[in-house]
Amino acid sequence: MSDPNKSGAAYWKATLKLIMTCLVVWFVVSYGLGILLVEPMNSIQIAGFHMGFWFAQQGSIYVFLVLVFYYAWRMNKLDEEFDVQED
Repeated sequence: MSDPNKSGAAYWKATLKLIMTCLVVWFVVSYGLGILLVEPMNSIQIAGFHMGFWFAQQGSIYVFLVLVFYYAWRMNKLDEEFDVQED
């Protein structure tokens, strides 16, 4: 029989690691690419739009949606791994 406190601590640690990873990606994409690096990205054009402008307006939203689905998928895998999934 495994120690429930140790299992709970490992589950919480894995969950926090996933949350922090998603938050770092979100920050880098929205703040880094959408604000700080907008000028260098504006030198590239996609369909007549400057990439910096497009990314700040649309690209960061797409990345956010991908992060939401990735988080849900990965949390389901963590729940199964630690045997706390919903049936």
